[in-house]
Amino acid sequence: MPELPEVEALAGYLRERAVGRRVDRLEVAAISALKTYDPAPTAAAGRAVLDAGRHGKFLDVVLDGDLHLVVHLARAGWLHYRESFPSAAPLRPGKGPIALRVRLDDGSGFDLTEAGTQKKLAVYLVTDPATVPGVAKLGPDALAADLATFSARMRSRRGQVKGVLTDQAVLAGVGNAYSDEILHAAKLSPFAITDRLTDEQLAALHEATRQVLGDAVRRSLGQKAAELKGEKRSGLKVHARTGQPCPVCGDTVREVSFADSSLQYCPTCQTGGKPLADRRLSRLVR
Repeated sequence: MPELPEVEALAGYLRERAVGRRVDRLEVAAISALKTYDPAPTAAAGRAVLDAGRHGKFLDVVLDGDLHLVVHLARAGWLHYRESFPSAAPLRPGKGPIALRVRLDDGSGFDLTEAGTQKKLAVYLVTDPATVPGVAKLGPDALAADLATFSARMRSRRGQVKGVLTDQAVLAGVGNAYSDEILHAAKLSPFAITDRLTDEQLAALHEATRQVLGDAVRRSLGQKAAELKGEKRSGLKVHARTGQPCPVCGDTVREVSFADSSLQYCPTCQTGGKPLADRRLSRLVR
């Protein structure tokens, strides 16, 4: 799933490549991906791209006339920038992985695609991003929150720190991969309970959040959209590295699997050398 650093980099790439161009047309191939109908997709035609930014993990392409194309790429979505398209023919609905295509007036543009069978990519054409339900519920940006704000937000929701850190209503921008990296850097168990964290642990968690996300943004900015996934993988120390040695201590990275996701951690760095039970309802090491 694209998280804060990748969405920030995608926005940066669009600022470099698309800003100043005009939308030729917006083509919807997956009707289920388009969550708004007023304004209609045809309203984007002829409008200049003024800017690109993000709200948490939502990408925001700003068009003139106070129009915003807001995108949530979900777990399997991605943006593919094209210098040209193989055909001028409109997309055929329901064919292939492309959910939406934005054609620009210089012949370039970008496709929003989604792999897999669970179609959760969401596109909104709105006059105000705050009207997008997911954006309206976002907490403070995880990279921008100061220590006081960060600590207050984390303590506002009692639960396992992994789940609270990835709750977008608490802090916006952190997903499954970077939460594993942040907790590893902070030397915290993913199952530590938020209202039991000391001030020192929260300070370490805040610093790790800024460090991990900040480093990922710096690595990602300037990369082409096609290169971002590889850049993300190359910077991960524990996430998706089950069975490999921890680069900090050399212990074996372990995994806890759930119904539709998993987390990775280092026992030596994070749980006092004790492995966590690998089932959801068992007694968990804290």
